Amino acid sequence: MKMKKFLALALAAVMALPASMTAFAEESSDAEVETVQLNVAYMPNYASLWSVLTAIDQGYFEEEGLEITLWEFADGPSEIAAMEGGSIDLAYIGHGAHKLCINGQATIFAASSVHSTDRIIVLPSSEVTSVDDLSNLAGKKVAYNAGSSSETALTGALTAAGLTMDDIEAYEMDATNMVAAMISGSVDACTCWNPYSNQIMENCEDALELEFATDSVNMSSWICLPDYADENYDILLRFSRALYKAMQYSSQEDNYEYAVELYATQCARDVDSCMVETSDATWFSADDLREGLEDGTLADLYQQQQQMFIDSGDVESEVPLEDYVLFDLMEEALSDIEE
Repeated sequence: MKMKKFLALALAAVMALPASMTAFAEESSDAEVETVQLNVAYMPNYASLWSVLTAIDQGYFEEEGLEITLWEFADGPSEIAAMEGGSIDLAYIGHGAHKLCINGQATIFAASSVHSTDRIIVLPSSEVTSVDDLSNLAGKKVAYNAGSSSETALTGALTAAGLTMDDIEAYEMDATNMVAAMISGSVDACTCWNPYSNQIMENCEDALELEFATDSVNMSSWICLPDYADENYDILLRFSRALYKAMQYSSQEDNYEYAVELYATQCARDVDSCMVETSDATWFSADDLREGLEDGTLADLYQQQQQMFIDSGDVESEVPLEDYVLFDLMEEALSDIEE
């Protein structure tokens, strides 16, 4: 009799076990994701802020348990230096700083945008009136920002004109000083990016901004240090999911004004003057990236970009894309987002 009672109790315990385990699993799944605070570097332009501000404003980062603090920088190399110093976790970079990724200083975990044209701003003293007479830059004073998209734009302009850096008086400076130099007439031309190019055009009545086509592929991306990527895969995944949701929304032309208003507020600028920056590039949506990963287009863009740096001498030899671009992480993050 005692044995029957024991077996009955044991059977009841076994039958109850799955229910208790299910309840425990449900309780665990409902547990809140640990909140992580991230210091994120940006540059004061639309290209840098269009998606990250959308993700903040729409609550996408909050959904992922991420608290974002934004820090402004003038250029990509400065951002990478700050990451190496430990004050910044993640950063947006333009084209020029990608050579630092190829050379092993940083890892790309999300693509942002692409454009295939460059621009140079010239004053009357440059004697340049169109892209057809860029050769008149010979002997002129030209300002640029080393290591950034400014330098690659200048190189492209000189190449198009059959010139090299040795043919001009090149002045290396940060973008803020470039604005002052152009306004004062201390230099004859410059290559920079928004909002600095807009500031120059607004304050130099006779300046011309010339757009020239090149064989270049100018990518913009989100990066971190290689060690950070190795140790914080889950954080990058959560950040990327939030970012891609924002990109899916703000990449649509109907939503440009919304994203521009966020950008203008962040940088204390006029909305109308900021709207012109929406034509600076092709803004990737989550669908664009998903398709680009599937058909190899995205890898091709990064490969073409790397070849540009090899041709210019900034990168010694070809580096496997997988060494510095986290395609697998992109695919995983995008797979969690509804098409």
